Amino acid sequence: MKTLRITAILAFAVATMTAQEKQQDTTSVETLEEVLVQSVRVKADSPITHSNLSAEEIEDRNLGQDIPILLNYLPSVVTTSDAGAGVGYTYLRVRGSDGSRVNVTLNGIPFNDAESQGTFFVNLPDFASSVQSLQLQRGVGTSTNGSGAFGASLNLLTDAVAEEAYGEIANSFGSYNTRRHNVKFSTGLLNDHFEIAGRLSNIASDGYIDRASSDLKSYFLQGAFKDGNTLIKAITFGGREETYQAYYGIDAATLETDRTFNTVGQQYDNAGNFQGFYDNEVDNYAQDHYQLLWNQRFNNNWSTNVALNYTYGRGYFEQYVDDFYFSNILFSGDSQFDFLGAEPIEINGETITSTDYIRRRWLDNDFYAVNANANYKDGNWDITGGLFYSLYDGDHFGEILWSEFPIEYDYKDRYYEGTGEKTEFTVFTKATYQINNKWSVFADLQGRFVTHKTSGTESDRQPLNVDVTYDFFNPKAGASFQLNKQNQFYFSYGRANREPRRSDFEEEIFTAETLDDFELGWRYVSDRITVNSNLFYMDYQNQLVLTGALDDVGQPLRATSGESYRLGLEIDAQIKVLDNLSVLPNIALSTNKNRDFVFSRDGSLVNLGNTNISFSPEIVAGNAILYRPMSNLEFGFLSKFVGEQFMGNIDSEVSKLDSYFINDLNINYTVTSLPVVREIVFSALVNNLFNVEYVSNGYFFTFDDDFSNPPTVTTVEGAGFFPQATINFLVGATVKF
Repeated sequence: MKTLRITAILAFAVATMTAQEKQQDTTSVETLEEVLVQSVRVKADSPITHSNLSAEEIEDRNLGQDIPILLNYLPSVVTTSDAGAGVGYTYLRVRGSDGSRVNVTLNGIPFNDAESQGTFFVNLPDFASSVQSLQLQRGVGTSTNGSGAFGASLNLLTDAVAEEAYGEIANSFGSYNTRRHNVKFSTGLLNDHFEIAGRLSNIASDGYIDRASSDLKSYFLQGAFKDGNTLIKAITFGGREETYQAYYGIDAATLETDRTFNTVGQQYDNAGNFQGFYDNEVDNYAQDHYQLLWNQRFNNNWSTNVALNYTYGRGYFEQYVDDFYFSNILFSGDSQFDFLGAEPIEINGETITSTDYIRRRWLDNDFYAVNANANYKDGNWDITGGLFYSLYDGDHFGEILWSEFPIEYDYKDRYYEGTGEKTEFTVFTKATYQINNKWSVFADLQGRFVTHKTSGTESDRQPLNVDVTYDFFNPKAGASFQLNKQNQFYFSYGRANREPRRSDFEEEIFTAETLDDFELGWRYVSDRITVNSNLFYMDYQNQLVLTGALDDVGQPLRATSGESYRLGLEIDAQIKVLDNLSVLPNIALSTNKNRDFVFSRDGSLVNLGNTNISFSPEIVAGNAILYRPMSNLEFGFLSKFVGEQFMGNIDSEVSKLDSYFINDLNINYTVTSLPVVREIVFSALVNNLFNVEYVSNGYFFTFDDDFSNPPTVTTVEGAGFFPQATINFLVGATVKF
């Protein structure tokens, strides 16, 4: 541990001293807004594979669907939605890695939950309306804050300071009673120095899946001071979400007959007769973020950024535990007295050992972070060094609200309690050196030191007492070669290490993962054609792959696969066919394998050889055709193809998700030269234009049957599916003042 810390600190010091020895020059500098994210972003000519989206590009399709859905047409991205229509709980995968392995930062501050490592954009509904730009780096990427990027890193920069005052009112409506309403404003610069800006949003939807409703509220408020080379921002943003859960999916038979059926909340009488659904099987969570950002540019060479963050999250998941349903359909013991630590009771001479009851499982957490970095650049050098520290403190507990039979719990008594504390310290330095007008080299050194402690009991009332420390050294390097004005080539290598998450500890997994990522790219730019292409090879040690199974609240379970790899080719392009017609295709071809995967089948361990990594399609392709027949009217025809994929790691046909090909139509029409208002933008989005019935996500499980024909052990396989919406639409209007 000491060696790693000394190495990282010395690297930072040497880089800083080297920068100080250089003389100042008049090299152009980024805007103060860009200083916010310069430590986690890369430039267009860097040897890092990436894609950028601007606020204008996001706005075209932003009618209430969540950020993962808005990223659907980027290379190697696959998205899905519990409710089926892109509102509520939504998820993305990049290069086959799920959202918990995609590092997400907001103004350089980690957004991934520290314990679960998940990214829950449902807690920040309509956040896309307050994003100035975003960058998705595929692979390890450059050093960032928070857990390592094992599929990609996504960093978002919030709204810039507006020079002029403005106001906006946006409303949209669509299928499944979906509606979004927001108001947004900025005072512009007052006295040439001060700005206040904000947004209020409300999004609601009944969902494509039965009862998968969403009621989402969010806000964004910014106060800024700008004075020459100084920019200080105080920002608060957050959200409140209440979603009716849809995390169990449906089996293959139900998919054929009733694809919108939602199994969550089922109620039965003691004889097994269906009685309906519990009406409050909801996830109810609030999250508030407070950020203080200070950007300082001293001259054309030096700039600094300091960021303070506090995030407060709290909420619960409410559930009706139906004795018959849990015991006879889910085969769960949660309705049993002994699970709750209660003694059996006698009623009218009958011994009662199980009951219906209502419970809430709570998470109450605080997240503190500080981030500081400095940047130096001149004609040859571009050097950034920095420090990051965070503290997470979370309480996990469950409450009993009601029970059919007395179980020794009063209203809101806790039946389990646990805590989690996680600290992280990171030091890094990264530098780009321009050797000549053709060659540049890049180096990035990061030391990351993580401590994770847990105590108390989990929701299954089993103890979880963990105290582990991880010390990681993550080097990265690359080179770029500018052959001529049109052609650039690059190569990069990056290492990332990643600690297990809380649910892994519950499965007694404590081994960290390691990824070595090699990228070889070619970029071509001409007046009408831009092409980005790259080969990648990602070599994993102890990769935690999704098993396909879910826990009792729909979270994916993971297992260590030993050695595994991802090898692929990604190509994306922008082709200007005519001055008003552009085509933007992309394709990712890959092979994703576990090496010598071992599985327990029919009571014996079997080496299956090389198997496909779960949720990793070999083909992911997208395309956008943008046609602008007049300056204020644009049509966008968007296509997405995702190849077949396995939901487990044993190549079982039961676990296979079929490929799908969907198309969307996006129309934007702007009316200007109006009295009072600056412009009105009318938007329409038809999703799944050709009414395809497809499934983008699911789960796969196995269990050993040793009771049907004892002593024979037979491995039984099963699967569930999350169907996505058929043809649906959203229409909206934004009035800009």
